Amino acid sequence: MRKLMLQLDKLENYICQLLLCLFVVLLFVQVILRVVFNYGIPWSEELSRFAFVWFVFLGASYAARLSAHNRVTFHLRMMPPSMRKGVELVGDLFWIAFNTLMTIKSIEVIESMMEFTFYSPALDWSMAYLYMIFPISFTLTTIRIIQVNYLKLTGTNFDDVDEPKLEEMEQAHDSATAPKQNGSSGNQSGKTKNGGNTLA
Repeated sequence: MRKLMLQLDKLENYICQLLLCLFVVLLFVQVILRVVFNYGIPWSEELSRFAFVWFVFLGASYAARLSAHNRVTFHLRMMPPSMRKGVELVGDLFWIAFNTLMTIKSIEVIESMMEFTFYSPALDWSMAYLYMIFPISFTLTTIRIIQVNYLKLTGTNFDDVDEPKLEEMEQAHDSATAPKQNGSSGNQSGKTKNGGNTLA
């Protein structure tokens, strides 16, 4: 099970990177063609929009895995750790309920679009395929929420992405600015010793 979740981590990461590269390259090429050659690819903007939508919703699932979704935390920091975990768990239960509702409703929309097909103007694709990202994303996000809470129970800590790590920054700054006294003194003693041997 653990190997499966690790593979899922990598798969989401790679797909998000691929989609990001796809719509950035498409938009870049489209801009160059329009500005330099006064020509545009009819389907590129539509495909880049589709790629961006899939990137956003798959990225939401991956962010849930990293426990990096935006949330109000100032009141949680004033609570004891045990109470904070309890409040976060209740919030995650509401989140799972919302995801479940959105998954059910999005499947209903997709079934309706399969019955009464609506095609995209440029690519002539069924829009039901684009909407499939909704149940996929909300289902994956639910799995990620459960995974993160399980990891928290096993002792894994997830740092607050909005909280600056001041101590680590200060340690890195001190280590970078500290004079290298040991190395210089070692070299000086080595020269003295060698000089002493030569004189002897």
